[in-house]
Amino acid sequence: MKSFVTTILGLLFAVEASAQWQITGTICDSSGKPLPGATIAVKEIPTLGAIADADGRYEIQLPDQKTYTLYISFVGYDPVIEKVADLQSRNLDFRLKESSTAVEQVVVTATRTPKLLKDVPIVTRVISNADIKQSDATHIGDLLQSELPGIEFSYSMNQQVSLNMSGFGGNSVLFLVDGERIAGETLDNVDYSRLNMDNVERIEIVKGASSLYGSNAIGGVVNIISKESQEPWSVNLNGRYGAHNEQRYGGSVGFNQGRFNSMTNVQYTSIDAIDLSKGTDNADIGDYSTIYGASTLNVKERLVITAADGLKFTARAGYFFRERDASESLKDRYRSFSGGLKGNYIITEADNLELSYAFDQYDKSDYLVPSSRDVRDYSNVQHTVRSLYNHTFADKHILTIGGDYMRDYLMSYQFSDNGSHTQHTADAFAQFDWNPHRKFNLIAGLRFDWFSEANLSHLSPKLGIMYKVENCSLRASYAGGFRAPTLKEMYMDFYMGNIFMIYGNPELKPETSHNFSLSAEYMKGRHSFTVTGFYNLVDNRITTAWNQELSGQVYTNMSPLQVAGAEINATGRYKCGVSWRVSYAYTHETIKKGEPQLSSTRPHTATARIAYDKNWKNYGLSVSLTGRYLSAVTCDVYTELTSYEETVKQTYPGYTIWKLSLVQRVWRGIDLTLSVDNIFNYRPDYYYSNSPSTTGTTLSAGLSLNLEQMIKKK
Repeated sequence: MKSFVTTILGLLFAVEASAQWQITGTICDSSGKPLPGATIAVKEIPTLGAIADADGRYEIQLPDQKTYTLYISFVGYDPVIEKVADLQSRNLDFRLKESSTAVEQVVVTATRTPKLLKDVPIVTRVISNADIKQSDATHIGDLLQSELPGIEFSYSMNQQVSLNMSGFGGNSVLFLVDGERIAGETLDNVDYSRLNMDNVERIEIVKGASSLYGSNAIGGVVNIISKESQEPWSVNLNGRYGAHNEQRYGGSVGFNQGRFNSMTNVQYTSIDAIDLSKGTDNADIGDYSTIYGASTLNVKERLVITAADGLKFTARAGYFFRERDASESLKDRYRSFSGGLKGNYIITEADNLELSYAFDQYDKSDYLVPSSRDVRDYSNVQHTVRSLYNHTFADKHILTIGGDYMRDYLMSYQFSDNGSHTQHTADAFAQFDWNPHRKFNLIAGLRFDWFSEANLSHLSPKLGIMYKVENCSLRASYAGGFRAPTLKEMYMDFYMGNIFMIYGNPELKPETSHNFSLSAEYMKGRHSFTVTGFYNLVDNRITTAWNQELSGQVYTNMSPLQVAGAEINATGRYKCGVSWRVSYAYTHETIKKGEPQLSSTRPHTATARIAYDKNWKNYGLSVSLTGRYLSAVTCDVYTELTSYEETVKQTYPGYTIWKLSLVQRVWRGIDLTLSVDNIFNYRPDYYYSNSPSTTGTTLSAGLSLNLEQMIKKK
């Protein structure tokens, strides 16, 4: 009997092995130079694919000997489509021709399904890994401000970082890491220092309301997508030193062997306190005179296991610690613990299922230096479970259905009796991606959300249309958005900067919005031009207003707000290695007559970059000049001499800052970076909360070592 079972199992494994077949080869450019990071996707099985290693080599396992369509792509190159059928394991090499744009890149954020950027009906901006390297950005704020107009990071009370993106604050812009939400509401924002740029493959930005993601996505979605290991093994060590004793040290270890793909990343940063009055005789330097010094530690692990053909698991874990020198006797400490597990199962060629669990905890504590005590005063814990199912009709129409459940726990000394609150949220959504013709695409979706503590439910529709006319793509979209009041807005009572009280309001209504967008994109040769117009109508926007009875401010719903504007983006890329980009944004806010204009949204913003990138046999050079312009803005601010009920007009001046970056590949695996920030030595006359905290021109230098490339045989 035992031998019989053994024989049967052997036959089953033999059948399975015979049904599978392997394709290997290399992906190079037209001159034969390897293209590390190039991807191969299988059209019939969206979740199956491969990434070329440093030598351009790839390997892909197909489940059977049916006919499959391979899609080979790389940013900046024209894709190659190859059909394979009824073949034994074999070698296939591909050569890609350089293209003028990056529209062939696959994105996922706007539709929640893999889709070519050029074919997405929703306007989506992608910041590639190459863009990140050219910008020499160390954190998310630096990068977004240099790459996108209409975005400004500034300080709020107690030097917490706040965001304004095309008229929407941080509580209306949803930040994701690999598609997962982030815990940690500090001042209605996530802790942006958690979002370091090391080990980032690309960032996808969708501006305007996104009904696919529910609450907090009224103003847009920013999805940070991590790298996967591309080589059998890799070790990177990097360091950077700049002004104000700014230091950054980090490294990563990756391997890609058999069914396992892992990437471990560690990064440490520190900077001394910045005395803004240094080098000036102005005693009244600004609203603040010192930027707190701080240090951070970020540890991330991402492990992908291909358990079987068609079955893949992705596990991730992370730890974050930041310490800020608030005073000689007090240090602010922030900690985060995160993890998750996602499974993707290809049921058939037309069906795949994704199940995931995510955990994120963000804590804040006060470290009392004289007594060496660490007192926790804030904790936000999120548990999320998600399911996502895709079915493809006729190899081109995709039905997506899914749902989420989240348990959101918040503890704070600012609650009554130092208590806590818990909110349960659930949602369900459906989307149909209809592709009747190669020139026409329509996406329609509907999402239902429920919030326990706020006692509300909401339906959010979505419609996107794209039509192609020769070299022009026309897009139109509508999305309904909403934002549920947070636990903080409903229940917290706290001193704002130890100046006045802000009270929670459990009777708050949810914010709702209607977002309309029109866009035209023209591409020809090595140039592209895009113009986009948008209009947002936001009702019941949550803000604070003075309450005479309480002698403080209370979270309340305000009158309808209108945000409208336009964006223009133009790019060019040439064979000689030169590339350029110019972007401009205009934003206009309209509120009810007689109400204060508290938002400091700048009406005119622009970014620009010109770069030269070239690689030779033993040397590589990348030079980029990046600039950003923000116009002056006038708004109402509360006076500090009255009861904070009255306001006065305040004008914040505009400014322009340029940055020059030089990256040299001086030998195999060795990259040297030199940067000059604020090359024209701009310095504010007065430091407002939204003025740049620069003290003039600064220099920085960095070194990166890729050990596997240094020791690899040619």
